[in-house]
Amino acid sequence: MSNEGMDAESFEQFIAQLDRYVRERLIPAERETIEGDAVPPVILAEMREMGLFGLTVPEAYGGAGLNTSQYARVVRSMAYAAPAFRSIFSINVGMFNSAIKNGGTEAQKAQWWPRIAAGEIACFGLTEPGSGSDSAAMQTTARPDPSGNGWILNGTKRYITNSPEAAVGLIMARTEKEALPRNAHVSAFLVPMDAPGVSTGSPDRKMGQAGAHIADVILEDVHVPGEALLGGETGKGFVFAMKSLDNGRISVGAASTGYARRALDSALRYATERKAFGEPIANFQLIQAMLADSETEIYAAECMMADVTARADRGENILVKAAAFKVFASEMCGRVVDRVVQIYGGAGYLAEYDAERFFRDARIYRIYEGTTQILQLQIAKHMLRAFAVL
Repeated sequence: MSNEGMDAESFEQFIAQLDRYVRERLIPAERETIEGDAVPPVILAEMREMGLFGLTVPEAYGGAGLNTSQYARVVRSMAYAAPAFRSIFSINVGMFNSAIKNGGTEAQKAQWWPRIAAGEIACFGLTEPGSGSDSAAMQTTARPDPSGNGWILNGTKRYITNSPEAAVGLIMARTEKEALPRNAHVSAFLVPMDAPGVSTGSPDRKMGQAGAHIADVILEDVHVPGEALLGGETGKGFVFAMKSLDNGRISVGAASTGYARRALDSALRYATERKAFGEPIANFQLIQAMLADSETEIYAAECMMADVTARADRGENILVKAAAFKVFASEMCGRVVDRVVQIYGGAGYLAEYDAERFFRDARIYRIYEGTTQILQLQIAKHMLRAFAVL
């Protein structure tokens, strides 16, 4: 992702147009998306036309060339609507593009970036039935093809976002039994999802985020050419994956921040319209406290987002700060949607009101791209390591 990004004036015009699109087009389409459990094809086509799938692809390859600060603002704007709209392009512009930028060869960039920019959908295959945060337990294997060029992949990936729609998957696989340094046994492969031997399970039924799909990816003797190995080197896959997870965590933090804002706006509207004891419940101080706490926390997350993305664009190591932003924003969103249900009262528990959906949709933010608990351990580990050097 180029650090310069789009010029500021053009970007502000783009964001203003995007905000209008979210409010005038996407929010009215939420019900259809949720009831049909899919982003309507016409909206998908509009999103491709707007270039949303290639936001972070360099302009030379057909993308918009946004930097991290700009990309995070787009995610936050899109996340004001139902999560499915953001989810369908989020892997493209976040983790997949980041891995290609950090690790891809020139040939891999030339092969995949124009396709991604044109709106082909990517998925990211790290998690497995028996390993998520613990990559050392990864079972998927890639062994050299005995016939010469290429690799044979076998294994199952679990909870893979967008896999039912994806044209390409970045698949992590074990190329050594064990290796030092830790995780040097994991390599990354660019796998066309229509390659023989690749299949996806039925989309999993989920608590929330209707219209966004996750499913298993099953690899049975999948042959890929030697050029499919990301970066052309074994043992680097985990490093590329972890670097791109910084980007994924910024995306989830930005999404949490945007969705918390949507929920709070909904609560404000409800509190001013709903009457009790002869006056709007917004007049009651304990309701006001919940509104004020939510505004305060969203503002804090917005400030963290501005800081961590500016640091990323300056080329700083943001591993700890991206993790901290993701932890704070996702937990903050959970607290905000919980207060919103409370402000709605009994209506907040009913499916016909938005508050119930906000509550269910927000729950996953504390889990994917690194659970709060794993990220706490990661933050503390780096704190202690830095302290030991002093």
